[in-house]
Amino acid sequence: MRKFELPYGKTVQSLEIPDHIKPAMILPNEIIAHENPVHLVEKSLDNPIGEFNFSAFQNARSVAIAINDKTRPVPNSILIPPLLRKLALLGIPKNSITFYIATGTHLPMTPEEFHLVLPEEILRDYVVVSHDCDQRDNLINLGQTLKGTIVLCNKTFYNSDLKIVVGNIEPHHFMGFSGGMKSAAIGLAGRSTINQNHAMLTHLLARTGLFADNPMRQDVEEIGGLMGVQLALNTVLNGEGKIIHVLAGQPFEVMIQGIPITQKVCQVEVSQKYDLVIASVGGHPKDINLYQSQKALTQASMITRDGGVVILVAACPEGSGSKGFEDFIKDIEDPRDVFPKFEKEGFRIGPHKAFQFARELIRIKVVLVSEMPSDFVRSLLLIPEKDVQTAFQKAYTALPPNASLAIMPHAINTTPLLKI
Repeated sequence: MRKFELPYGKTVQSLEIPDHIKPAMILPNEIIAHENPVHLVEKSLDNPIGEFNFSAFQNARSVAIAINDKTRPVPNSILIPPLLRKLALLGIPKNSITFYIATGTHLPMTPEEFHLVLPEEILRDYVVVSHDCDQRDNLINLGQTLKGTIVLCNKTFYNSDLKIVVGNIEPHHFMGFSGGMKSAAIGLAGRSTINQNHAMLTHLLARTGLFADNPMRQDVEEIGGLMGVQLALNTVLNGEGKIIHVLAGQPFEVMIQGIPITQKVCQVEVSQKYDLVIASVGGHPKDINLYQSQKALTQASMITRDGGVVILVAACPEGSGSKGFEDFIKDIEDPRDVFPKFEKEGFRIGPHKAFQFARELIRIKVVLVSEMPSDFVRSLLLIPEKDVQTAFQKAYTALPPNASLAIMPHAINTTPLLKI
């Protein structure tokens, strides 16, 4: 028997596979982490790329720093202190700097949760607020993009002299890539703005790995421009979540230079489609809920044949992560019924997850290994299992003899390039 361990929440799920079955391991490319990531951050801040110059913000009266919420594994404890030292050298006092937790349509984080995204020493000395996309009195209308997206932005963020976004550049299942403007353009926008942008996810070019041709991503670039975001501080992480590169500067240029580095980590050539794909989302916080974990299904389904099976390994301690998703799908028994209902009701964040699941469920089976109650998982049109070993044995036995198998231990950060 061959033994495997798959990330699952803050622990792992163990899997044993008989020796006669030869699974393909689909992994991010192995790139060694930088031995001194703090030095990388400092170097990037000392040499910003694109049209950005720190000296233009000498003694700025207000600085806004957008950071991702608890669902994103951004190494803020490494990124933020050098950034704050850089701002201090400009003569900017601590009380002029505010951190904005860019939640998008996620639930706002409570102060008791802030330690999940920022070190305690920063929480003691700086103002931290969590964005609420439905707080209309703190949204400002900045006009609309060329694609017609009406841009509502967090007002206090927008009114700051220097606006900074901090995050990771990595594959995104319909936005192409995360990073750059996205932390503010989506994370600090109003709900209607996010709905309008995300309604483009049905576009054929709204998919992972596309930047310049992706209509959603280019809309995000324009939204971020209207918001006036001046500086991005972004990392590229390896498959183990360690820093291999850091970029700082004008957000668009950060993306242009950061994407090829990210592709070297995440893009993996795959020569066939498989009967069974076992895909771990990648552990906490990526699998904190099903809303986030669905991203891994997108990657795994790319290499799953029609009629095949994906076993999605995702702890989901916070459940589905979207009441809107639950409410939309609760009375649906056939995934094909999702599409007419989705079209009739119009695009909304939350129900869009039902659309994304249904798009895969009409051609493959999806087994979910999670902490969620079995009946609840079934109500979401998924097949529940509590451990990956049982899920594998049931799925493989039901498939034709000598079924092909692939394992993706870090599916969100693995972009298969199918070469058939």
